[in-house]
Amino acid sequence: MEAPKRVKPKRLNDYLEVMTKAVFQAGIRWRVIEVKWPGFKGAFFDFDPERIARLSPREVDALAADTRIVRNRRKIEATVENAATMLELNAEHGSFRKYLRSHGDFASTVSDLKKRFRFVGDTGAYYVLYVVGEEVPPHEEVMAGMPPARRPKPRGR
Repeated sequence: MEAPKRVKPKRLNDYLEVMTKAVFQAGIRWRVIEVKWPGFKGAFFDFDPERIARLSPREVDALAADTRIVRNRRKIEATVENAATMLELNAEHGSFRKYLRSHGDFASTVSDLKKRFRFVGDTGAYYVLYVVGEEVPPHEEVMAGMPPARRPKPRGR
């Protein structure tokens, strides 16, 4: 499996897009998400966190019925909450990048991401940090440090 493509986030939307992809990829073949990703971009307003954080229950219902995306209501609701959290951290720290860099080390950053954002676990946090260009230890090193029960299972083709 090849490494995910890295991006240079230029706006908060870029961070939310990467995080949302991590959320929806959890437990699903990544290829399914890749194929549907253009639909996600449309359905989630190009990942505009202000717009997403204000979604009404009726709009969440509409997303849960939208065939362009994976219609997992809990993950859709998590995306709404994650957008609001991201906006708060962006305001508090002056930028989301500064928030990510406000922790002492990689493990502390991962721990805080998992605490603050819904459906973000060890693998999702590593994915987010890697894709947005933050320093991350080699994947093998992270995997070796995880208890066997928490290591993600290898993905089939």
